[in-house]
Amino acid sequence: MTSRHLMMISFGGVIGTGLFLSSGYTVSQTGPVGTILAYAVGAVIVYLVMLCLGQLSVAMPFTGAFHVYATRFLGPATGFVTAVLYWLTWTVALGSEFTGAAMIMKGWFPTTPTWMWAAIFIALVLALDVTSVRVFAEAETLLSSIKVAAILVFIVTGTLAIVGVIPYEGYSSAPGLHNLTADGLFPKGLGAVFTTMLAVNFAFSGTELIGITAGETAEPGRTIPKAIRATLARLVLFFIGSITVMSCLIPWRSAGVEQSPFVTVFDAMGVPYAGTIMNVVILTAILSAANSGLYASTRMLWSLANEGTVPRSLAATNRFGVPARAMALSMVGGLAALLTSVVAASTVYIVLVSVSGLAVVLVWVAIAASHLSFRRQWRVEGHSDDELGYRAPGYPVVSIAALVASALSCVLIIFDPTQRPALWMTAVFLVLCYVVAWVRQGRVSA
Repeated sequence: MTSRHLMMISFGGVIGTGLFLSSGYTVSQTGPVGTILAYAVGAVIVYLVMLCLGQLSVAMPFTGAFHVYATRFLGPATGFVTAVLYWLTWTVALGSEFTGAAMIMKGWFPTTPTWMWAAIFIALVLALDVTSVRVFAEAETLLSSIKVAAILVFIVTGTLAIVGVIPYEGYSSAPGLHNLTADGLFPKGLGAVFTTMLAVNFAFSGTELIGITAGETAEPGRTIPKAIRATLARLVLFFIGSITVMSCLIPWRSAGVEQSPFVTVFDAMGVPYAGTIMNVVILTAILSAANSGLYASTRMLWSLANEGTVPRSLAATNRFGVPARAMALSMVGGLAALLTSVVAASTVYIVLVSVSGLAVVLVWVAIAASHLSFRRQWRVEGHSDDELGYRAPGYPVVSIAALVASALSCVLIIFDPTQRPALWMTAVFLVLCYVVAWVRQGRVSA
């Protein structure tokens, strides 16, 4: 894969329900200015983590790399837990993506069951991903291009509506920045900004896919740093730009996950069929994110199987060179979307976002810690920093900041009752993973 593929695959993983749907949840919980601040903080955190990951990926370009780094620099048990957590991140995220897609279809066909659409999309994404990695990369590039174009249109037309060039429903003149401060800068308090950081981090999760693809990348020393810089710059533009537009145009009390803020804005502009068109784009974006997510979870499981950490049979590939067995097992999280037959889809969605967001941030913690250990070991072995193919700036401040900020994002959700269950569920899962790892290590040693 080329740097173009890496950037678009990263966009595919990042730009999905986290921006198109859960951004509405963040606006409703923190208010407009709080949301902009939360996403700005999230962008800084992911930038710090990616600087750490960029150096590790160039120095050791492996497919499914996160757990390899954690195993080497933090210990076998932590390496195993990191791999399982990242697999959990994406397999659970698949459930949120399919649930989000099904919610859109439910809006068009209100008499149909939500779970039916989730099942159809599960089959569609599976069919696409069992082909070769080149076909996957090209398909993801096309799908990502559609949603990138839609976001740029949203930012441009939304800005024109804010300044009054385009009429906006409910306003006789330009909406301006009134909504940003209508109920104060932080209507639910400054603390609400930080308790929603998990949902924000979920929105940014997927950027680290660049590290997952390292082993299948041509010239990683050149393409990975280039892809990281380009991806992060564009993501900041897309996320902060989109959030600012929707915060100016949508009263924060009206936001939520039942309807995408993008659809709300376009409908209010009065553009014929704009809402329907945007829903089609969002559906494409969600399936693109699910496509990237299945790729990521499959490669992580394959990496574990290839090393014998889980049954080696999961490393078997089909005639296209794709680990089909690992892919089938990775889709298990997507099946959570079928719970919408017995639980409200919006409730299922928020829980899945929280669990997936928490898991990926814990992986970010492991990446930052691995980078700290790597640089320390590099110097102990007598190497100089000039020998590194790519050097993260600001060591060790950047690594420590990434570690602390990511860890705080996990802990702060204890103050958000909506997301709090994810903390307990993930904590129990984490303990079980370590127990399994230690038992397995004991058997190997014996």
